[in-house]
Amino acid sequence: MTNDKTTYIKQIQVTNEHLDQNNHVNNVQFVCWVEQIAAEHWESLKHKTDYVTDYWVLIDHHIQYRKQVYLGETITVKTYPLAPEGIKQPRKVEFYRHDELVVDSRTLWVLFDKEKQKIKRIERDWLKTVEW
Repeated sequence: MTNDKTTYIKQIQVTNEHLDQNNHVNNVQFVCWVEQIAAEHWESLKHKTDYVTDYWVLIDHHIQYRKQVYLGETITVKTYPLAPEGIKQPRKVEFYRHDELVVDSRTLWVLFDKEKQKIKRIERDWLKTVEW
């Protein structure tokens, strides 16, 4: 994991709406949570960047399901950005039950200029300029 200052953490209580026909958290639900926590993290820090009015678009998503999660369990979701790869911004999202990693995700995002409605090139060291 990366520097704790760059990590955004949230806890989720599993409810009936998160379950599939097998009575465990639906895989699609984890994908929704990946997008939600990334958006929450960005909202919490964008005012500290040069990209306040811009937004991220998901372009690639890899997820690995390691263990099932069931009704009533609490999962801890951790997300953090990795070093930029050209115009792409990788992000990790990890789901834990207690201290056990149950789902692991790596996504790639591009930043969109809201006014021009096109991809905006990010500075290679932009993460170092954010006051986490």
